[in-house]
Amino acid sequence: MNHKLITRGVLALSLFAAGFGAHAATLGQNLIVNGNAEGGVAGWTAFAGVDLFQSVAYGSNWVLPSQPGPVDRGSFLFAGQSSPASAGFQLFDVSNLSSLIATGGASFKLDGYLGGWTSQGDNALVYVSFLDGSNTEIGSATLGPVTPADRGNQTGLLYRQTQGFLPVGTTTINLSLSMERLNSSDNDGYADNLSFVINTAPVPEPETYALMALGLGLLAVVRRRQRG
Repeated sequence: MNHKLITRGVLALSLFAAGFGAHAATLGQNLIVNGNAEGGVAGWTAFAGVDLFQSVAYGSNWVLPSQPGPVDRGSFLFAGQSSPASAGFQLFDVSNLSSLIATGGASFKLDGYLGGWTSQGDNALVYVSFLDGSNTEIGSATLGPVTPADRGNQTGLLYRQTQGFLPVGTTTINLSLSMERLNSSDNDGYADNLSFVINTAPVPEPETYALMALGLGLLAVVRRRQRG
């Protein structure tokens, strides 16, 4: 099973989201439970028929503490099982933010560290699915994967981030982490320090509006001169 099939599984499983106890969202707070693997795999739910990834210690069998990765790393990171694909998901109930989301003013930031082993193509990917009240996907966001070329064919994890706005109508967010094995017998997709935070979109300062007006005014002058 590859990343594409796993994300399809996310959507299928989301039809039963209520049964998995999605936790309510709080603005400005990392919604991912145990995004740093320090709590083992607590907070993550496995997909039916797919192995859940594992929490492993930084060390000689995985990523060394001295190799690229979070500066504030703990003792553990996520890694795939030996199977071709490992994955897990978490659900976030954002219905309590419906008023903010309805204005288009709910922004999100998704970030974390993803990586792999030497020149092998094994990798990790975070997929976020924004669902409406009918559990239909109305938007998505992806973090990763980090390729061997990105890592210079060296073992380690690299920081990645993406941000945007929650689609109007979002009531539930389904976030999955998957590891894909492409080489050897081990699944060496790695992840650590994952974070998904929702905030109120910043309101432009008055000076910003003034600069915008000035810029539009200058543009109008230039156009008039060009016509002349």
